[in-house]
Amino acid sequence: MAIFITGASAGFGQAMCKSFIQAGYQVIGAARRLERLQEMQTELGERFYPLQMDLTDTASIDAALQSLPAEFAEIDCLINNGGLALGLDAAPQADFNDWYTMIQTNIIGLSYLTRQVLPQMVERNRGYIINIGSIAGTYPYPGGNVYGATKAYVRQFSLNLRADLHGTGVRVSNIEPGLCGGTEFSNIRFKGDDERASKLYENVGYIEPQDIADTALWLYQRPAHMNVNSIEMMPVAQSFGALPVHRETPPAPAPAEPEPTPPEPESPNASLLAKIKAWLN
Repeated sequence: MAIFITGASAGFGQAMCKSFIQAGYQVIGAARRLERLQEMQTELGERFYPLQMDLTDTASIDAALQSLPAEFAEIDCLINNGGLALGLDAAPQADFNDWYTMIQTNIIGLSYLTRQVLPQMVERNRGYIINIGSIAGTYPYPGGNVYGATKAYVRQFSLNLRADLHGTGVRVSNIEPGLCGGTEFSNIRFKGDDERASKLYENVGYIEPQDIADTALWLYQRPAHMNVNSIEMMPVAQSFGALPVHRETPPAPAPAEPEPTPPEPESPNASLLAKIKAWLN
């Protein structure tokens, strides 16, 4: 029986691979960067199997699964960790190619791999799907648009899997982290702008990859009769804020009309002169 972890070459995935190996399990670490996986194998030993796979390519997923050696072919736990965020622009300015890549990776790749692995779990009447979601799937924020939507999908997909797998013994959990540093997440999101990425974590006691690894291992080691549907976590430094309210600027008041100038009063002499002229005429 093996633990299959996607996005294994860095961040959460790498930390989970190490934690599961240290706990005595066989681990398949899947990612695109084979060199990094091979370096991890040198460190972690024979119970770690490096598997090159591209989540954006279903043919790559099929080929990777078919290439697994017999001793790693039975997958007892699939940890869908591979995913990414690209850009933080508001929707009208966002790059649609970024949206497409996030959907292809975070939704299509995750769903396809899960569908390929599930039948063997159902047949054995045991198994575990652990999805790595995000609080972005629950709480909206400016610039989160499609990334948050993909994580909302992961959250609902996890719950619906639980409904579909009722009675099979297969468990499903969704881990939903908040602000987490020590990964490549923001460097990738900001497309190599390391300075911008680092400022996000300045003077913040953020969640670390090991916190996620410890959580995933804890979930897997729960008794078979227990299912944790979702687990949301934030650093203590992160919390909630008031919802913004946009207020319209009131129109400027119209300028006041000037008061009419009162006529000058007639002098008594002018009135008498007018009467004399009238008599003479």
